[in-house]
Amino acid sequence: MDAVTSSRIHPALVLLVDIVLVVVFAAIGRATHDGDVLGPFGAGLATTAWPFLVALGLGWLVARAWRAPLAPVRTGLIVWLVTVVVGMVLRAISGQGVAVAFVIVATITLGAFLVGWRAVARLASRHRRAV
Repeated sequence: MDAVTSSRIHPALVLLVDIVLVVVFAAIGRATHDGDVLGPFGAGLATTAWPFLVALGLGWLVARAWRAPLAPVRTGLIVWLVTVVVGMVLRAISGQGVAVAFVIVATITLGAFLVGWRAVARLASRHRRAV
């Protein structure tokens, strides 16, 4: 087992990074489209982020992400896909927009965030071991 999938990195820390990245995704979207990240009474960011945060939690459960939290394919891919699909369903149910362009941008951005950082961590781990 390599350092990336070992228990040396606590799964809670990896989950925290995922949460921060999902919130950053929502904040970027709000800043780009509304110009107001927090919205009235600070609820805007929460309104935008909650569907994806709930979906992220479900993605962690489906992937059993705590077993190999930094694995880009085994964990990252599943977490990403569940986060996008369930997040979009929750947005639709709650009356938020799910325009095709938004779905495309969200899929690409969340993929880069949730799979990409794991891939970078894996490469960094391999580089450290090679040195």
